[in-house]
Amino acid sequence: MMQTIVKILLLCTLTFSMFSCISKKKMLSVQSELEMANKDLGKCGESLNDYMAQLSACEKEKAQLMNEVKNSESNTTLRQEQINDLKNQIADLKKQRDQQVSQVGDLTVLSKSANDNIAETLNQLSKKDKYIQLIQAAKTKADSINLALAVNLKGVLSQGLSDDDVEIKVDKTVVFINLSDKMLYTSGSAVLTPRAKEVLGKIAKIIESRPELEVMVEGHTDNVPITSVSIKDNWDLSVSRATAVVRVLQKDYGVAPNRLVAAGRSEFLPLADNSTSEGRSINRRTRIIILPKLDQFYDLLNPDNVPD
Repeated sequence: MMQTIVKILLLCTLTFSMFSCISKKKMLSVQSELEMANKDLGKCGESLNDYMAQLSACEKEKAQLMNEVKNSESNTTLRQEQINDLKNQIADLKKQRDQQVSQVGDLTVLSKSANDNIAETLNQLSKKDKYIQLIQAAKTKADSINLALAVNLKGVLSQGLSDDDVEIKVDKTVVFINLSDKMLYTSGSAVLTPRAKEVLGKIAKIIESRPELEVMVEGHTDNVPITSVSIKDNWDLSVSRATAVVRVLQKDYGVAPNRLVAAGRSEFLPLADNSTSEGRSINRRTRIIILPKLDQFYDLLNPDNVPD
């Protein structure tokens, strides 16, 4: 009897051990599967972050492209308005000429002196037509040159600059570049940063390639008063900053000084509201204006230059 009991106990012990081994193996297998699932989940999370970053970059690029399209549409509309205005002027002059010719045709007897006067009048009207055509052609050419210049500047200055640092626009007959003060100067001074000199070097190359153009540098500030040992007020600061840029263009990059103009606007030509920090940041800028020389305008307005 005792032997039977002992056998039963041994059998139970053996059976329990077998079940224990099986449960431990199963648990290890489940843990291994769980670890693999966690690793896969981590990889999925990393992939999701990559896709989100790519999506954000695409949205930013789309916004930039939309902004460029909007600027192009605005420039196109402006040029079309100018062309329409010139066409209206030409139509009015032609109408006046036709009226005068009609009046002349109604006369039956004309003296020799009257005939000479009519011929001179018609000749003058003909010159006016040619002059208008000359001005219109010059305006079209100027628009094309300005557009090409703006595209060239954007291509040269786009590398390493954010939209907040530089803005290039075509406004009627000139091209201008707005440069933020945080990029150009150390805070509250007219001392140029190394990055500013690098950017001005790129602009100088464009200026040197176009000797028929002049360059005006305008300094602008916000409305926060400033006083220091070397700077009296915002007028002084804006002029000093414009002069600092002109000196670099002349001395470091060889731009002829007779092509350069330095001007200070102080706080009195703001682009944004000075009541916010964002608005003040926009107003603190230096504007480089590239425009035709004045003697070219005088030549354009000279009737002696009208072709025969």
